Amino acid sequence: GGLVHAEADVHATAVVRRGAVVCRGAALGERVRVDCNACIGEDVRLGEGTVVRFNASLENCVVGSDCVIHNGVCIGQDGFGFYVDESTGDMITKPQELGVVIGDCVEIGAGTCVDRGSWRDTQVGSHTKIDNLCQVGHNAIVGDKCLLCAHVALGGSCTVGDFVVMGGKAAVRDHVSVCSYVRIAAKAGVTKSITAKGDYAGFPAQPSKDWREQKIVTRMLTKQMRLAKFRTKFEERFDGDGAVNDGDDEEDDYDDGESEE
Repeated sequence: GGLVHAEADVHATAVVRRGAVVCRGAALGERVRVDCNACIGEDVRLGEGTVVRFNASLENCVVGSDCVIHNGVCIGQDGFGFYVDESTGDMITKPQELGVVIGDCVEIGAGTCVDRGSWRDTQVGSHTKIDNLCQVGHNAIVGDKCLLCAHVALGGSCTVGDFVVMGGKAAVRDHVSVCSYVRIAAKAGVTKSITAKGDYAGFPAQPSKDWREQKIVTRMLTKQMRLAKFRTKFEERFDGDGAVNDGDDEEDDYDDGESEE
């Protein structure tokens, strides 16, 4: 099997495969499986039946039961927090000293990152499913039974309620809240808190009905502008009777071959 620290608490039914590392103070429950080259950091807790796949890295976190942590997932690393020291102009890292709490039956897709908290624990609710390559910022709270599709980004300290669905590449800015039973369309950007359940789309995110109406009006206006531009060019090219306007309004001189005597 893998490398297990003497002070780690690993249940007899847990499996640690070759190349995996379980650090001091970590606790692995019944039927836990840690695949090759995964790393379970100090004092990490894994609930019964949880599976940690290849090359995943877990630290500063508690994971519930029957979770699936897919390949290359990183949980519990420092969040993105910096400030500029006004006296020196140096970029200073804000302390990130709290953890991550993952509920039961959570699935986190390959390459997703969940940062540890700085002023509150980052949380992912039970039965939530997160797709590949998502970002959950520090102090973010994700409710129960949410679906986050690929490339979703949650800014630091945002709050997402229960039963929220976010399409691919949708994002929620930092310190913004989204209430329960909300669906956010792909590539939408939530810049202000959403307090009413329903469907939202666009940037900035707004009720989907309003967004669709705006798109329809925009398309109609665009067509009208193109038509007006074409009409102007047409009128410049042709006279009112349809004759080609060559730009010379003067009558051509006519020579009938006769000369005055």
